[in-house]
Amino acid sequence: MPLLSDAELKSYQQNGYHLYKKPLFADAKLARLTRIFEEHLRDKGSKLSDELDTPHFRDERLLDFLLADEVLDLVEPILGPNIALWSSHFICKDPLVGRATPWHEDSAYWRSRVDGFEQIVTVWLALDRSNKENGCMRVIPGTQVNGFSDYVPVDGGMNTFDTQIKDVDESKAVYFELEPGECSLHDSRIVHGATANTSPHRRCGYTMRYFSTNIKVVHETDHKGEPFKIWLARGRDLAGNRYANG
Repeated sequence: MPLLSDAELKSYQQNGYHLYKKPLFADAKLARLTRIFEEHLRDKGSKLSDELDTPHFRDERLLDFLLADEVLDLVEPILGPNIALWSSHFICKDPLVGRATPWHEDSAYWRSRVDGFEQIVTVWLALDRSNKENGCMRVIPGTQVNGFSDYVPVDGGMNTFDTQIKDVDESKAVYFELEPGECSLHDSRIVHGATANTSPHRRCGYTMRYFSTNIKVVHETDHKGEPFKIWLARGRDLAGNRYANG
């Protein structure tokens, strides 16, 4: 059953985002996901807490969440019935020292890897409370239709990236304040970012990214040249992609 109303879908299409202020998973299921995250955080080694990218490559337990009907029913109104899993990422901003995420478009980092961006959506699931004080995500509504932005360098040590979009009007930003278990959805092309976490409270989320299977994955490696796996989550392939579960 689709979880977005016609009005919510229209708003998403106009603004490039939607806040789903309801529990995405049942309490027990969210607790299980949080325990898995805590394991990854404990075992991260020299990685920073915001660098736990594609954890499902190493831990197939996460596919129980990434391929779950609860998530796919949420994105199907946006993507249609043929859905593939693009990636996932535990993004954790530690208390007091969590780095800022500069203004960016996800699509700018995928330009050479897929042949289209109009039907890629990220679900950002809050594992901790996420608010202005601990560096919640923020977006500039409507910017998903503007095309690729110009970027300028920033300090890579203080930020999760070493570039950011220039001349962003931050007065237009909408802050995604979420309770644990709630989530947001945003278009891959929208301008978004987050301030640093200078609060005493951790801010962790799990990003789950999906695309319509009419998009072709052009290069099946990540930015480091490592093999990159995608999964057919629902429906059928339309573009001739290769899937880890195919």
